[in-house]
Amino acid sequence: MKKLYFTILLVLPSFLFAQTWISLEGSSDVLSGGAHEVTTSSSASTDISFSVHFDGPADSAKYRVTRYMISDPEGWQNNLCWGHSTDAFGGTCYSSSQMNSNPWTTGSSAAFWIESGQTPEEYGKLKSTIKPAEGVVGLGHYRYYVSFDGSNYIDSVDIKFDYVLDVEEVEPISVAIIPNPASDYIQVKLNGVTSANMKMVNVLGSEVLNQQVVSSSVFDISSFRNGVYIMSFTAPGSQAIVRKVIIKH
Repeated sequence: MKKLYFTILLVLPSFLFAQTWISLEGSSDVLSGGAHEVTTSSSASTDISFSVHFDGPADSAKYRVTRYMISDPEGWQNNLCWGHSTDAFGGTCYSSSQMNSNPWTTGSSAAFWIESGQTPEEYGKLKSTIKPAEGVVGLGHYRYYVSFDGSNYIDSVDIKFDYVLDVEEVEPISVAIIPNPASDYIQVKLNGVTSANMKMVNVLGSEVLNQQVVSSSVFDISSFRNGVYIMSFTAPGSQAIVRKVIIKH
């Protein structure tokens, strides 16, 4: 199960005059200074790709990317690829072990020129690959800055990656108790489960029965005092259920 959410945050003042804009790959929605959010219940690797566009005068600029980990759950892997739009190999890729500082910046050898006003348009390709550690749920929050020199940032985009475990919905035990009111016996019939543990207590909370019910079972209640009794049923993989029975001789 995977849900994708988009959140556009207020652009920081330092970005107001930036000559770049960032979008999710294949989308025209501008995410500059904002965040892309992912919620998943799978620990499989997830690729998240962005396009970094240059929208300045008819000249060119050389770009580098800095990754800053705001939150990185233990054992998670976060890899990065950065390259030119024409790079057939998707740019230069780095593993979590290679990005061994926080923040971490692509080297000058991986910087490249993007020339504006070209047809087809030139742009940078930024791909983040996130793989949560199996069972280590949490929120990974990663920020990617764009700059010319690795320090004077002109744009940014965040990834908020929320790894959660699925909560399986379980059906309650279906049970019929007849007759009710009862005098000499009660018959308990189960539906949806083959067996369940049954406990029966009186209004004072004293246990009067604790038996395993299999499909359909009959219980002698002829010696029980008149009154209201509470019966609870539990079975593995099913939601427990409580029923009331009245005994009247």
